[in-house]
Amino acid sequence: MAELKHENPTNIYTATFDVTDFEHNETHLMQLVDQLGGIDLLIYCAGIGELNEQLNIALELPTIEVNVKAFNQIVVWAYKHFEQQKAGQIAVITSIAGLRGGAIAPAYNASKAYQLNYLEGLRQKARKQKLPITITDLRPGFVDTPMAKGDQQFWVASPQKAALQIFNAIKANKNVSYITKRWQIIAWILNLMPRFLYERS
Repeated sequence: MAELKHENPTNIYTATFDVTDFEHNETHLMQLVDQLGGIDLLIYCAGIGELNEQLNIALELPTIEVNVKAFNQIVVWAYKHFEQQKAGQIAVITSIAGLRGGAIAPAYNASKAYQLNYLEGLRQKARKQKLPITITDLRPGFVDTPMAKGDQQFWVASPQKAALQIFNAIKANKNVSYITKRWQIIAWILNLMPRFLYERS
């Protein structure tokens, strides 16, 4: 971000804060809005997750803090802001992992399921209010970043390819988009797979 700001100092503003600083998140966000002169798009891409077959609670709780509590606070702030200005877009990097539970990262899968359902609820709310607030749910599979943990990964996308598809999905005001697009096939299989069969896999 600092490099981008250096390239275009008059049009880019950067700031850093901890999304789990719940007491000050709204203040930080309003400071950003003031610096930018307004906001019409918020992208929530903060997220953590650890492989945790031993169910170490010290690994589970931080995932919930960032992926559920911080996500919830910031997305609600954004929705209310856009509700007041009668328009806007919220985009969230969720995960295909949110479609089903996962034995090796239970909190991560569950936290992403929370995000998927919450965003669907906000989309429904905006429609009932007849407000042009777009809720974009971006569901990556494996992307070649430090977040991609574990063995036997397939269809691993480069960060550049994933970023381009994310950019295009946001620009097109998509409701749900799989990153990369081929992961929609896996989503279809996961949604159709009976519970007894999935739990044996």
